[in-house]
Amino acid sequence: MKSFSKSNSPDLIPGPAGNNHHKMSSLERKREKHSPFTLNPDPRRKTSAEIVTEARHSLRTLRTQRPFTPRDNHRQLFGETSRTQDSRPPSTFSLYARNFEAPDSRPGSGTRLSPLEHKPRLPVAQDEDPDPVSPMALPKPPSDPLELKRGAVGARARLFRAGSLTTLPPVAWPTEGSLRRERQNCKSDGEIGVRESVNSVSSPEQRALSAKGRGRRALYVEPTDRERRDKDSGGPSKPAPPRTNSVSGLRFHGGVDSSIRPGKGAGAGARTELGTELGNGDRPASQEAEDESVVWNVKIFPLLQELESIAAGGSEDAVERLCDACDCLHGALAEQGMLGRRCRKRAGLLRALFCLIDLNSAQLNLQLAKLTLELNVSGKNLLNICKLIFKISRSESNDILFQNNSIIDSLLCVLRCEDVCVSGEAVLYCVGTLKFLSGNSALLRLLLAKDCVGVATLLIQKLHPLSQPDHTQFTIGGHIHVQLTATLRNLADLPESRPLFVSHGTLAELCLVLRHHHGDQDICTNIARVFSKLSSYSECCLVLAQTPGCYTLFIELLSKHQWKQDLVVRLLFTLGNLTSRSSEARKHLFTAEGCMSVLLGLYHTYHGRWDPPPAHTPRTPPARDTCNPCTPFLGWWESKDVLVKLVRVLANMSIHPAVGPTLAANTDLIHYLLNTLELRSMQESEELLVNVAATINNLSFYQEDSSVVRDRGLTVAKLLLKLLLSSSIDGMLEATRVFGNLTQSREVCDFIIQNNVHQFMVTLLDSKSPEVCFSACGVLTNLALNPPCRTTLTQEGAHTKLADCLRDFGPVDWQLAGLVCQTLWNLTEEGGTETGAPSTMNNQEREALLEVLTLYLNEEDALQWTSGDDMRDFHRLCWELEFLPVAKRLRDRIQTQTD
Repeated sequence: MKSFSKSNSPDLIPGPAGNNHHKMSSLERKREKHSPFTLNPDPRRKTSAEIVTEARHSLRTLRTQRPFTPRDNHRQLFGETSRTQDSRPPSTFSLYARNFEAPDSRPGSGTRLSPLEHKPRLPVAQDEDPDPVSPMALPKPPSDPLELKRGAVGARARLFRAGSLTTLPPVAWPTEGSLRRERQNCKSDGEIGVRESVNSVSSPEQRALSAKGRGRRALYVEPTDRERRDKDSGGPSKPAPPRTNSVSGLRFHGGVDSSIRPGKGAGAGARTELGTELGNGDRPASQEAEDESVVWNVKIFPLLQELESIAAGGSEDAVERLCDACDCLHGALAEQGMLGRRCRKRAGLLRALFCLIDLNSAQLNLQLAKLTLELNVSGKNLLNICKLIFKISRSESNDILFQNNSIIDSLLCVLRCEDVCVSGEAVLYCVGTLKFLSGNSALLRLLLAKDCVGVATLLIQKLHPLSQPDHTQFTIGGHIHVQLTATLRNLADLPESRPLFVSHGTLAELCLVLRHHHGDQDICTNIARVFSKLSSYSECCLVLAQTPGCYTLFIELLSKHQWKQDLVVRLLFTLGNLTSRSSEARKHLFTAEGCMSVLLGLYHTYHGRWDPPPAHTPRTPPARDTCNPCTPFLGWWESKDVLVKLVRVLANMSIHPAVGPTLAANTDLIHYLLNTLELRSMQESEELLVNVAATINNLSFYQEDSSVVRDRGLTVAKLLLKLLLSSSIDGMLEATRVFGNLTQSREVCDFIIQNNVHQFMVTLLDSKSPEVCFSACGVLTNLALNPPCRTTLTQEGAHTKLADCLRDFGPVDWQLAGLVCQTLWNLTEEGGTETGAPSTMNNQEREALLEVLTLYLNEEDALQWTSGDDMRDFHRLCWELEFLPVAKRLRDRIQTQTD
């Protein structure tokens, strides 16, 4: 009769099995061959072998915790960073109205224009009638600046004594005569758009506005996307008139800005590209300018005057009223299509808004920043506005302001539209703001809902051309990447973000960033944190595993930054996730250039620098390497964490049938593993020793002649005794699995009997855990092949405990029941005792075992405890494949011995 042998297979993720000297169970003979981590297009039903294999090994996957990502305690542009303070932009600064420019400057073209060949004429204000006698009115002298200053000091001091607010630019209220003449002009021209604008003065709402009422008014409602497109393209809304250098209504100091900065997005209807401003149809440019002048005097000017009056009034609710007035101003400009650069008097409007910044109110400044961004500022003004928003976002108490304001839309629009080469520093502070806001859980979800992942991916693509070291914007591009990857790191915490990272191709873009900035530790660490979070989930792990060259890239980073512990541990954790799900990932990683030399180098580095503290002591400050003072501080806790992740990668790689034998023959690797078992204790490093035991178990599965584990099997068995006898269930279980493979050696079997390990294995059969009983049966099955060992096991009462185990676990685990029958078959083999007696089981024990076997061999009785159709089919497959064949043979043998 044939005997059964048991050999544990690699116990992380099921992989193809190697050949053993002894005959294996049907499970190992029909192991699942894993394909790359892709969806199986074959709709066929899984075979029973596949189902059984997945069921058993799903309980034996080696897991480890993701490295902890600390939360930034202080909101700074660059916290603890490798960058020098001189090479990075500041996080703290002061901003006042004088820091802004009005009119908004435009970038120079670099081309000197030829002078115009005509005689200039003196300008005439549009809103004032020229002298009826003289064909040309002389310009009026500017107002006395002393009088303007004198009239505003008292109001400013009353409202905010600590501020430095200057008065709003001097304004001139339009006279009744000018309004009357404008209405007459509108009637004579017969323009519907202008007539509607003028007639709106008689409405109750406009009359209240003209009377400078200071009550609260309805807040501005964001226009729809269609309305924004219409206004930007000059559709249903009134088209923007051509620019002139004359200002009506409000007389602001300085010239009118005539520059045009192209934009590429809508972003709340603000940042649009100004095309040819010819009006609707063939409307004359002079008529368009006159129409805008009417709208300005009737709708915009009263709001600006109200801003000035509220700021000078000094009331307690001044900030709230100013915010409401700004909201109404924003609504009026949007309604008339005057956002962006469409408004002729935009420079004076910006100057009026900038003056309010000195009130030093976060709520008001955020409202002003939103309106200013929608007026499409550029250059220094764009930078200062982004710095202003950044400054507000540094305080967590201001997070509520961002929740109640659409400023996030404007910030995302800046990232979509701005040229990084021109406005790199502004983009930097804009992304820094988003990084701060992403630290708030509510705002984090708001950012995700506004497709911040997609915008960030687009910005990464725009930054790729700047990634050449000789590029003039390489440094600022790196600074932006630090903020951007930190934002993505926070977004990766949300489960809802994972499909977005996949659909936008963000993971592949981040790999490209790693290639370009492989020397920047801040960028590499942030991206490693993103990967460590996302690779824990199958859909993201699949995408990352299929990214070309990612394994070689990770190995290069591990080699370059081997002393950057927080980077190394996250890259190893990511590699562990990739190799735990895909057989192809194990092969690609192993064949990556320099893989084993880098991994073994890391093992040597972190294992050699690990000096654990005495037991029951808290974490101690790490020590610097005295031999190499340039190396960073490294503590034993950090070293242990790296080794845990590193050994997990090695264990997962060893599952591949082409990789495992090579690793088993690697002398250096086996030396490090055994050295770890010898020098470390379960009290200080339980997880590490469990991982090392699991790795040795996988390597011991390959019994080639070149295997170092096979040659040093007795040494391995001696070192595993402390795990077997420890209080750790996981340690004991992994050690038992290793013994299941090592007991194929006669030398190891003798060692087990001499050290009474077999008694411990028999005792494990009383465990309530099916996994513990399964591993113990594997050892006993191989021991029972040896006649002297068979006698010893019989004397220990192994057959009685095996029969109890069969009765208890049979209906719930037919694979375990089949292994128990294999062990009983070997124990009842003839020649088990020195006298050659067939067996030492008495008749009562035989009858009890036959009763259980007869019951379980009846399909209806065996499956009656299973509920549910799916589970019933699953248990039937396991019963038919793993239990039924060997149980029939065992029953026939017991009946023969009884007769």
